[in-house]
Amino acid sequence: MLTDSAITSAGNFLELVTPIILTYNEAPNIRRSLARLQGFDDVLIVDSGSSDETLAIVAEFANARVLHRPFDSFSGQWNFALREGGLRTEWALAMDADYILTDDFLNELGQLAPSAEAMAYRIAFDYSVFGKTLSATLYPPIIVLYRHRHTHYIQDGHCMRAQVPGVVGELRNRVLHDDRKPLSRWLASQSKYADQESELLLSKAVSELRIQDRLRRMMVITPWLVPLYCLTVGRGALDGWAGIYYALQRGVAETLLALKLIERKLERGKH
Repeated sequence: MLTDSAITSAGNFLELVTPIILTYNEAPNIRRSLARLQGFDDVLIVDSGSSDETLAIVAEFANARVLHRPFDSFSGQWNFALREGGLRTEWALAMDADYILTDDFLNELGQLAPSAEAMAYRIAFDYSVFGKTLSATLYPPIIVLYRHRHTHYIQDGHCMRAQVPGVVGELRNRVLHDDRKPLSRWLASQSKYADQESELLLSKAVSELRIQDRLRRMMVITPWLVPLYCLTVGRGALDGWAGIYYALQRGVAETLLALKLIERKLERGKH
């Protein structure tokens, strides 16, 4: 629940925003996320077949409603939410179930006064591991707040990207990313993401890739470089075991991607 200070200082802009959350077996996260959204009149949940306690937890929150859609892609889920979600506000706030809105972020959002030209806002994240906020993260700022009638999503590898015509601003305060799902679930997801990401990387010419993706295409660099970067430049070594955990996670993710790329390379060599 919002603290008294957050409720008092929040302005009317919250009334113009509908938070949207995609869910699939998010019981370890969803209660903490929804507890921070009680200042909004309407919260839309798009669920893709949860079999754990996710929907029972959602039912505890009077301002949350659920639509069901079998999962095909993240972009498909988001476009369904925007077009079929019955949104009654001008703005939408796109969230993962492990996003936790801080008081500072809610205060800034409540007092937001967008110009007529402003179509969307990016937000940056603080990353948390088992409740400990890290000194830095590789998680990039992304567009999550937008005028939904002017927005659609495209799939880009395992990521989906909001496409917004017009001016995109930046919000000053950060959102906390705090995923409490078990490691086994994370590993399964990363394997799927690596499949999608390897297909995308190999479908483009090297000249079309960002520098970090060019390094990934080399297959032997990022599994070592990324965790080292997290521990040194990212100051993860100062965060104790949480920082080490995050660095190893990122190393495993890059290793899975490298293995998928090598696998595809070897398969192509057979033909």
